Amino acid sequence: MFAEPGHLYAYFTYGMHVCLNVVAHSSGEAGAVLLRGGTVVAGLELARERRPTASIDRDLARGPARLGLALGVPLAADGADLLSSPFSLTLPAETVTFESGPRTGVSGAGGGGDYPWRFWIPGDAGVSPYKRHPRALG
Repeated sequence: MFAEPGHLYAYFTYGMHVCLNVVAHSSGEAGAVLLRGGTVVAGLELARERRPTASIDRDLARGPARLGLALGVPLAADGADLLSSPFSLTLPAETVTFESGPRTGVSGAGGGGDYPWRFWIPGDAGVSPYKRHPRALG
């Protein structure tokens, strides 16, 4: 998470999932964007092989752990330059409208409206529904 912007920060969570972040801050300072989910736009058959329990295509990469599985990115890719082969991180051709709100499933102040650190593209099928943590404040 302290690398140059555009690099991958991958970590193992809950003893079974690889979650992915894109470093998005100055080198030497912590700052990254957690990739919470997505929509498979290429390689659909391969994503289905990697996520055979997904009953519908919308769920192939819906959620951080599912996204890591669908993309097939191993923990060993931590630190990889996402702007170089074999990766292909590109900006969209047009400006994307997005919304923000409280993080899902987070308790305490960090899960409230004072921290609108969850961003999504309205109407995108890969966006998981918001789930307020039972102990969230506010």
